[in-house]
Amino acid sequence: MAASWVLSECGLRPLPRIYPQPRTGFASQRTKLFKLRSLSVSKSHNLGSSFKVSSWSKQRNWQLNVAAPVNFTTVSREEDKEREETNEEEGEFFDPGAPPPFKLADIRAAIPKHCWVKDPWRSMSYVVRDVVVVFGLAAIAAYFNNWVVWPLYWFCQGTMFWALFVLGHDCGHGSFSNNPKLNSVVGHLLHSSILVPYHGWRISHRTHHQNHGHVENDESWHPLSEKIFKSLDNVTKTLRFSLPFPMLAYPFYLWSRSPGKKGSHFHPDSDLFLPNERKGVLTSTACWTAMAALLVYLNFVMGPVQMVKLYGIPYWVGLFLQ
Repeated sequence: MAASWVLSECGLRPLPRIYPQPRTGFASQRTKLFKLRSLSVSKSHNLGSSFKVSSWSKQRNWQLNVAAPVNFTTVSREEDKEREETNEEEGEFFDPGAPPPFKLADIRAAIPKHCWVKDPWRSMSYVVRDVVVVFGLAAIAAYFNNWVVWPLYWFCQGTMFWALFVLGHDCGHGSFSNNPKLNSVVGHLLHSSILVPYHGWRISHRTHHQNHGHVENDESWHPLSEKIFKSLDNVTKTLRFSLPFPMLAYPFYLWSRSPGKKGSHFHPDSDLFLPNERKGVLTSTACWTAMAALLVYLNFVMGPVQMVKLYGIPYWVGLFLQ
């Protein structure tokens, strides 16, 4: 049941009637209205050391009217169904499952034509800009190498890792350019640099958009039933639902998908992929492996501590932003 009055700037006013007034539930005779009126003052009076009420207040009639329900009654299913039928006859019933009064073509037609133009040169300028910023930040942090600079570097570089992911995301959607080969090459370079298998992610992300909000088929959002949740052991519950562990789960999701789903973003025979997509998945896995090997090599050259500071912590910051 909903209250039939709302408090607004202009005082107490009735809500637009969506449901007919219930037969029982509000004891209107027992409900009291409380009013708070401003004091009538003609001069400025000092109320303490810093708060004053000026004479302008007498020009405004401040009033607070509150209607409080005294008791409530539950509404049976028959009454609720009767309400819906009544409201539908009166044209006031809203069906959230009904299709909207417009189509996707109407939305596309409302968007200016220049917004649909893909400029590969402009897109590549964003890539060059972000890559220069990434290497510039790393060079500055390595040059100063002190604990005043490192936290600032981690935040900024983690944000830039996220920017690289977004550019690769646009390649996956095809909004980077009209050239699929250019999208694939740039997407592989960007996503592999932050240890994301480009084609594996692109295809699962496509599945996510095709089943957005679907309890079973959505790839990125997979809620658990109460039965499955109660069957989890305490360690699993802690790792999945207690901060900060869920913020670090993305690499595990890439390896094994969401809980309850089989396969991997790296394996070409995963249920995620069609047979004609396996070659692309193998290519992405090979690029990811090459980047992982490069990071291992840099660990021997620079030392693991320096690599954690330069790459490891910004990587986790980027995961948090994802």
